[in-house]
Amino acid sequence: MHSIIERIEKEIASWTPEAGAEEVGIVRGSGDGIAEIDGLSKAVMSEMVLFDPTFDRTLAEALKDPLPIYGLILNLEEDGVRAVILGDSAKIYEGMLVRRMNRLLSIPVGEELVGRVVNPLGEPVDGKGPVKATEMRPIEREAYGVIDRSSVNAPLHTGIKAVDAMIPIGRGQRELIIGDRGTGKTSIAIDTIINQKNEPVSTRPICIYVAIGQKESKTAKLVAELSARGAMEYSIIVTAPASAPAALQFLAPFAGAAIGEYFMEQGRDALVVYDDLSKQAVAYRQLSLLLRRPPGREAYPGDIFYLHSRLLERAAKLSKEKGGGSLTALPIIETQEGDVSAYIPTNVISITDGQIYLEANLFNKGQRPAINVGISVSRVGSSAQTKAMKKVAGKIKLELAQFRELEAFMQFSSDLDAETKKRIDAGRRMTDVLNQSRGAPMPFEMEAAIIFAATNGYLDSFRPEEIRAIEAKLQEYLYREAGGILMAIKESKEIREGTEKDLRDKLDAFVSRNQSSDD
Repeated sequence: MHSIIERIEKEIASWTPEAGAEEVGIVRGSGDGIAEIDGLSKAVMSEMVLFDPTFDRTLAEALKDPLPIYGLILNLEEDGVRAVILGDSAKIYEGMLVRRMNRLLSIPVGEELVGRVVNPLGEPVDGKGPVKATEMRPIEREAYGVIDRSSVNAPLHTGIKAVDAMIPIGRGQRELIIGDRGTGKTSIAIDTIINQKNEPVSTRPICIYVAIGQKESKTAKLVAELSARGAMEYSIIVTAPASAPAALQFLAPFAGAAIGEYFMEQGRDALVVYDDLSKQAVAYRQLSLLLRRPPGREAYPGDIFYLHSRLLERAAKLSKEKGGGSLTALPIIETQEGDVSAYIPTNVISITDGQIYLEANLFNKGQRPAINVGISVSRVGSSAQTKAMKKVAGKIKLELAQFRELEAFMQFSSDLDAETKKRIDAGRRMTDVLNQSRGAPMPFEMEAAIIFAATNGYLDSFRPEEIRAIEAKLQEYLYREAGGILMAIKESKEIREGTEKDLRDKLDAFVSRNQSSDD
């Protein structure tokens, strides 16, 4: 093997490249998805390289291989470089030639990706043929500065009453979804994507779902669900499954951000879901340790905060001069036993504009979504709500937080006064109104009408255990009897005086009709 290396080194030393030819290095050793490369003295950080077994062909010829294997340079050292292998590392061997590609790692972007499932290199994995996108963009780039941004003031409706009422998300915001495994984090993100079907086509965001370290069966099920609900027509899936190399899992969120930025720069809205950044952090820790970088807290490298901050800072609402587009980020973080004070959760909490915290205890009690309203917050707040939602949802969060305190107190006291019992029943009713099954996002105007009924006492005459059934009846009644009222709320984004009077009349009729049937 050493004689082969010596021969190739002599060939490289004696080879005079023609004009435009690329620089060539040699693999000194490889293992665990990392290649040590001699040469490439002019290589730059995050540059792509191509592993090529033959010496006497050009870069263009090498790229015609059915499955070319790329690398990404992440370490620049005195005597060479280290690169992560973006493919089957078993095919990389000592003495193999490596060619500089003279470009940063880039992926195809454009309309052609909509409706497709691709890997972090932009290669299709859905069996529908090649992606015909021609524009290439670097996977990493500097985020827009303050001057190029505008304030976040347009809502991104999730179709989930509890979120839209208490923890509103704005277009251009970064809202963290955090909680233990199996508490419904992905469900919130998927319902948000499905709910964009209820938005007008002109303002409907392109939705990018990035699956990091997930089972391939889970991603396939998700694609099938989005297709069945008609959501794939405005969605893109970027997948780096658990079976993919750590390098691809590390790169997947950056690929999703690059695709989303293309649409943002067209003056359109985009939504990107990173599911989940805990797995990306683990993949980056693995790469960093293999690259011999010093470990820090919890063995993560010192730049793990920078990894997530430079990713999430790319979410923005651009100024009118820049086209007014937006990129909204919904990062997901998995906690262990509800520990939000761990390293990665605290990092991402400090970067984002708020968090939706899902609690395992509430999930086990049957609350869906299992949102802890005490520590869930949106730092954009009512700026990202329509006038209609501001009007109906103003006091809900405070009332629910007080109800949780009373509920905890109630466990130690069997003797409650009438006022406390009344407040607890009101809290139970509101909790049940905000309960929502997975896969059933609600149009904004229906959310506003239901919450209006709950906050204005129209459901007070019903027992808390009846609320689920009554709410289902109320939805059906409003769709049937109050279509004009719902349309007025949808178009104006507010509940005007005349609309409110009509809505109250309809709700009075509904309550009297259902009360009389109970009697």
